[in-house]
Amino acid sequence: MPDRGGGPTGPRIRVGRPSRRVRTLLMTLGVLAALAMLFVMFAGFWTDWLWYRSVGYSSVFTKTLTTKIGLFAVFGLLMAAAVGFNIWLAHRLRPPLSAMSLEQQSLDRYRMAIAPYKVWLLVAVTALVGLIAGASASSQWRTWLLYVNGVKFGEKDPQFHKDVSFFAFDLPWYRFLLSFGFAATVLSLIAAVLVHYLYGGLRITSPGARATGAATSHLSVLMGVFVALKAVAYWLDRYGLAVKSSDFKATDNWVGLRNVDANAYLPAKTILFCIAVICALLFFATLWRRTWQLPVIGFGLMVLSAVLIGGLYPAIVQKFQVQPNEQAKEAPYIKKNIEATRKAYGIDAAEITDYKGRGTTKDPAKLRDAATSAANYRLLDPNIVSPTFQQVEQKKKYYQFPATLDVDRYNGRDTVVGLRELNIEGIPKRNWINDHFTYTHGYGAISAEGTSTTDNGAPKFTSRGLPARGDVLGDHQQRIYYGEKTDQYSIVGGPQKELDYEATGEKTTSFKGKGGVSLDNPINRAAYAVAFSEPQFLYSGAIGKGSKILYNRTPKERVEAVAPWLTIDGDAYPSVVNGRIQWIVDAYTTSNGYPYASRTALGDTTEDSLTDGQREVVAQENKVNYIRNSVKATVDAYDGTVKLYEWDTKDPVLKTWKKAFPGTVKSKDEIPDELMEHFRYPQDLFKVQRELLTRYHVTDAKQFYSGSDAWQVPDDPTTKNGIAVPPYYLNMKMPGAEGQRFSLTTTFTPNGRPNLGAFMAVDADANSKDYGTIRLLRVTSEVDGPQQVQNKLNSSNDVATFVRDLKGADSDIQYGNLLTVPLEGGLLYIEPVYAQGRNGQYPLMKRVAASYNGKTVFEASLDKALAAVFSEDGATLPPKEEPPGEKPEPPTSKDPTVQEALKDAQEAFDAGQKALQGEDGPDWGAYDKAQDDLKKALQRAADAEQKASEGKQDQQDQKPDDKARRENT
Repeated sequence: MPDRGGGPTGPRIRVGRPSRRVRTLLMTLGVLAALAMLFVMFAGFWTDWLWYRSVGYSSVFTKTLTTKIGLFAVFGLLMAAAVGFNIWLAHRLRPPLSAMSLEQQSLDRYRMAIAPYKVWLLVAVTALVGLIAGASASSQWRTWLLYVNGVKFGEKDPQFHKDVSFFAFDLPWYRFLLSFGFAATVLSLIAAVLVHYLYGGLRITSPGARATGAATSHLSVLMGVFVALKAVAYWLDRYGLAVKSSDFKATDNWVGLRNVDANAYLPAKTILFCIAVICALLFFATLWRRTWQLPVIGFGLMVLSAVLIGGLYPAIVQKFQVQPNEQAKEAPYIKKNIEATRKAYGIDAAEITDYKGRGTTKDPAKLRDAATSAANYRLLDPNIVSPTFQQVEQKKKYYQFPATLDVDRYNGRDTVVGLRELNIEGIPKRNWINDHFTYTHGYGAISAEGTSTTDNGAPKFTSRGLPARGDVLGDHQQRIYYGEKTDQYSIVGGPQKELDYEATGEKTTSFKGKGGVSLDNPINRAAYAVAFSEPQFLYSGAIGKGSKILYNRTPKERVEAVAPWLTIDGDAYPSVVNGRIQWIVDAYTTSNGYPYASRTALGDTTEDSLTDGQREVVAQENKVNYIRNSVKATVDAYDGTVKLYEWDTKDPVLKTWKKAFPGTVKSKDEIPDELMEHFRYPQDLFKVQRELLTRYHVTDAKQFYSGSDAWQVPDDPTTKNGIAVPPYYLNMKMPGAEGQRFSLTTTFTPNGRPNLGAFMAVDADANSKDYGTIRLLRVTSEVDGPQQVQNKLNSSNDVATFVRDLKGADSDIQYGNLLTVPLEGGLLYIEPVYAQGRNGQYPLMKRVAASYNGKTVFEASLDKALAAVFSEDGATLPPKEEPPGEKPEPPTSKDPTVQEALKDAQEAFDAGQKALQGEDGPDWGAYDKAQDDLKKALQRAADAEQKASEGKQDQQDQKPDDKARRENT
C-alpha cells in the first residue's frame, strides 16, 4: 500500500509480541533461573553428603536419603495412580449426552473449555496429589525403618498377649497405611464425583434418575472401600486401647485400658468392626443391584451403632458400674499400669528401704568420724564458680567458660572441669577473616578440686590449661575446635594462619586434624558459598590448598546428625582420655508405644533450676513412655571425630536401629578402659526416673489410687524461681553399702508438704557392678526438708550478721549446692556459702552451713561446721529468744529529743528482726530499710547528746564520750 502520509515511515512493528532478541533474552534468563534453583538444591544435597563423608557416617546419609526417596516414590505413585485411575474411570463411564437438559447445557461450556487440555489436566492433578502424598510419606522414614527392622521385646502386653514390639514398631506403621488409604479413597471419591457430575453421570436438578448405573457402581465401590477401611480402623482401635492416653484420677498421662475400656469399648469396637464389614459388603453389592437403598441403610446403621455402642454404652458403664466403686473396679488395671510403667522406665528394680531420718547416735566423736567417711563433700559448686574460672583463667577476652561447669573424676577425686572455649563476641576487631580464619578455636581444659578450696575460698586449680605447667589431667591436646559454645563455622588449614595460645605468648598454628570438609574443589567452594550465603568463598585469597571448613561443631549437633534416631542428653561433659579432650554425650532410645506405661514429657520432666539453652534435653518425641540410655557417644574436641558405643546391650529399640544402620554403633567391648572411667549415669534419665518415682514408688493399687503416699521433687531452696532442685553428683556411702560410690542424688518431699519424704541415689560409676542401681530411703519420721533447712539458715542471726557485713563491703551472698547425705540413721545437710563483690568480683567460698537432727550451724570451714553440728554444746543458728525478765532495757536519757530518737531506733531494730524471720525467708529489702532507719535514729540521738553537752567539756573529751555513747546505744 502506498504511504498516504500522516504517520512515521519505516518497518512495521507487531504490537503485543516481543521481538526475537527479547524472547531469546527472556528464555536465557528463564534457563539461568532454573539452573540457579537446581544448583541451590544441589548445594544443600552436596554439602550434606560432604559433611557426612568427612565424619565417616556417609551410610547414615545414604540410608536416610534412599529411604525417604523410596517412600516418596512409592506412596506418591500410589496416590497419583489411585486418583488418576478413578478420574479416568469416571470419564470413561460418562453417559452419552444425547438429550441435553438445562443443567447439562450450563455445564457444556466447561466441558468444551477443558476438552483440549484433558490429558494435561489429568497429569497435573495426579502429579500434585502425588507430590503431596509422597512428601508426607517420606517423613515417616523412622516409622518404616522400625517396622521392617523391628526386634522382639520378649515381653507381652497383659490384655492382648502380643509382643510389645507390635505396639512399638508395627502398629504405628499400620496406622500410617490406614491414614494413607483413607486419604487416597476420599480424594478419589471427590475426584470421581466431580468428573461424574461434569459429564452427566450425576445430576442434581434434572428429572428422573439422579445417577447413571455406571456412576452408582463406581461411587458405591469407593464408598465400600472407605467403609472397609473403617472396619480395619475399628479392629486396630482395639489394640490402640493399650497405648491410648486418657485422663484418670489415679495419675496424669495415664496409658492403657481401664475398666470401661476392657468391658465396654473393647467389645464395642469388635461389634462395630462386624457392622462395618457388613456395610462394606452392601456397598460392593451395588455392582449387581445398582441401587443405594441397602448400602445407605447399612451406613446409617453403622453411624447409629457408633453413637450408641461406641459412645453412649461406655458412658453408662462408667457412670453406673465403675464410678460407684471405682477404686475396686480399677485396681487390676492400675496394677498393670504400675508394672508396665516401672519396667518401661527402668525403675522396677529400685530398692526401697524405710529410714528413720533422725540419728540416734549421741557420741559426737563417733558422728564426726562417721561424717568423714560418709561422703566427699563437694564445696566447689560447679553452678556458681564459673565466674571465678572466667576471671582467673579466661586470659583473653575471646575465650569463655560455660555458665555451669561439669563434674568429673580424676585419680578417684571429684573434679570441677571447664573448657576455655572460643568466644566470637570477644574478638577485638570483627570481620570475616577474623571471625572465620584467625580466631578458630579455644585452648585449655581447666580443673579444680571439688572437695576443697584455698584459704580465701578460691578454687584449688589442678590444671590451668597449659601443658608446660603440668597438671592432674596430664599431657594432652589442648586446642578446642569443637565445643558447646562453638556455633560458627571456621576455615582452617589453608594459607591463612590461626591465632594460637601458648604460655610464652601468642603464636599461630594451623589445623592438622582429619576432620572438616576440603575446599580445594571449586565446586565445593561454590556449594558452600550458596549454603552459607557467603560469596567470598568463591574468590577469597585466604582459601587455598589444604583449606577445610569446620561446622556443626557442638557435640549435640554432631551426635544428632550422625544418629538422628537418638534423643540426646542435655549435658555433654568434657573428659581428658588418652591425651585428647573428649566430649561425652549420653544418648537415649525412646518409644511412645509401650502398652500400659504412662507417658511423660521429656522437656518438662528434665527442667530444673540449672537448665538453660545448652542443658535442655532435645527430644524427637516430646512425649514418650519408654526410655533407655542405650548409647554413649564421644566427640573429639580437636578434630570432631564422633564415636557411638553400645551401652544397653539388651535394649530392643537399639537392636532395631542397629539393624537399620549397621556398622554405626560400636560394640560395648570396644570402649577403652580409660574412657570407661569417665562414663557416668546421665542426669536427664535420672530426672525422668525421679519424676516417675514420685508416684510409682507405690506398688499397691489401692494406695496408688488414693495418692496418700505421693511425693514431689522440691523446688531449689537456693533460688526463688520455683523450679525443681537439680540432682547432684557426689561420692557418698549409702546405708548398708561398703565404702563410697560415685552417685547421683536427689531428695523428695511429701506432696504439698515441706518436710523430707525420701532420699534417692543411683550408683553412677560405670565401672561399678551395681551401676544404675536405684536406692530409695523412705523417711519415716518428721525431718526437715531442703526448704526448711534453707529457711532456718536464712533466718539465723549469724547469717544476718554475715549478710550485713557483706552488704557493708558491697558484696552479695550466694548459696551453693545443698548436699544431703545419710548418716547414722539421720540426714546431714552440707551447703557451701559464697560471697561475691558487686563490682564484678568473682565468688569466693566463705562459710559452710551444716544441719543434722534439726540443728543448724554456720561456720568458716567444713571441719568447723561438722565439729559444731555434732557437738553437744554447739550453738544452733535459729535466733535466740531472751529469757523472760532478762531482756536488756534500751538506753535512756532525760533529753526528750534523745528519748524520741532512741524509741525510733528500737522500732527500726524490731522491724529488722521481723524482716529476717519472715515465713518465706528473709525480706532483705525491708531489712535494708530498717537498718537505714536505725542508723538515722542513732545519729539523731548522738547529735542531740553532743549538743546537750556542749560547753561542759572540752572538744577533745567529747569525741570519745560521743563514740562511747554510740557504741552503748
